[in-house]
Amino acid sequence: MENTGTIRLGDENFEFPMIVGTEGEKALDTRTLRAKSGCVTFDEGYGNTGSCLSDITFIDGEKGILRHRGYPIEQLAERSTFLETSYLAIYGELPTQEELEIFANGVQTHASVHTGMHHHFEGFPSNAHPMAILSSMLNSLGAYYPEMSSNNRAQDLTHFDETAALLISKVRTIAAMTYRQKQGLPFVFPDYKMRYAENFLHMMFSEPYHQYEDTSGASEALDLFLLLHADHEQNCSTSTVRMVASGGANLFASVSAGVCALWGPSHGGANMAVIKMLEEIHASGDDGSKFIQDAKEGKAKLMGFGHRVYKNYDPRAMILGKSSERVLEGLGIDDPLLDIAKHLEQAALEDEYFVQRKLYPNVDFYSGILLKAIGIPVEMFTVMFAIGRMPGWIANWKEIAENSKSRIHRPRQIYTGHTIRDYLKMDER
Repeated sequence: MENTGTIRLGDENFEFPMIVGTEGEKALDTRTLRAKSGCVTFDEGYGNTGSCLSDITFIDGEKGILRHRGYPIEQLAERSTFLETSYLAIYGELPTQEELEIFANGVQTHASVHTGMHHHFEGFPSNAHPMAILSSMLNSLGAYYPEMSSNNRAQDLTHFDETAALLISKVRTIAAMTYRQKQGLPFVFPDYKMRYAENFLHMMFSEPYHQYEDTSGASEALDLFLLLHADHEQNCSTSTVRMVASGGANLFASVSAGVCALWGPSHGGANMAVIKMLEEIHASGDDGSKFIQDAKEGKAKLMGFGHRVYKNYDPRAMILGKSSERVLEGLGIDDPLLDIAKHLEQAALEDEYFVQRKLYPNVDFYSGILLKAIGIPVEMFTVMFAIGRMPGWIANWKEIAENSKSRIHRPRQIYTGHTIRDYLKMDER
């Protein structure tokens, strides 16, 4: 098989090299297309465009495969923690016990937020969206660590290990502080003896005379939720982080931009839409049967089913679905929304309408139910997504920053506006 591909434009052929990934993915390297032919490709949404070479995450949507650095997500979910998976995504290999202790200690050490930042929360109105606060605070965080946010790539990379641990730690603290501020509650300081997810729930829900106690496995389920969201290839927010990083921006600015991209309802807000759908079904007195029929007839939109990447079952949904059941059982919650969700899932797996269209449940389908059971308000769901995605953003920033040949991202466009002749005609009138 030749390692080149040909594009024919008019009566002229142009040859380009083929790139083959380690999992057999093929791409035509058209980086010299415009220089050779004067043409560019048009691919709105970049669905057929490889924007980078990356070693971090592999997805085969047709087969329902998700792997980080070669490790199947099922194996990581069963045997690893969020921090171990974070280390894997960022540094390329699972940590040894010593490496994990150093990394976890760095995360623990940076849990507190500078007291000067406490006053920043007071500047936001009470109805400010948590994602607006999170993005602003992450960007502001860089001002407190100028040596880590210099926009001098060599210097920022020198401090990378500390910055990575700092952001993974403080994004959780800022999220908890955002929740407390919006509830009119005093901030709760981190407990350095607690593990990552447990500490987050402590900072969210502890009171002066009543410390939060996890007796239901909520922190373990939350850790799994975060692990399953650690990275997901070149999605909207991750691509945004890489684009911002390509201009030389520091890690704080880049992940802050990632939060803004994630905020969109078509990206990070999908699990909120699932809860709203389940609540509406329940309020109507339906067990899901009528809704399924309405969805088949085009009268209702089924949220949390299907995925732009996966044309099979989202492997993360299978893992999180089982975890949701365990947590609800541990909390003693008999949630009617879970019964409706199970009914919808069963229909998707058995009904010919859904099977033919490959509309299987995705990770958002169960994550909303899990977060709701733990006590996370719906408006904080996307913030939880951002906490989980932080290591993936950091890993992608690192790939850009360490590549001395990386270029600033500058997509082309096809101009469709007025031409100069249009304006000359207007002058004649």
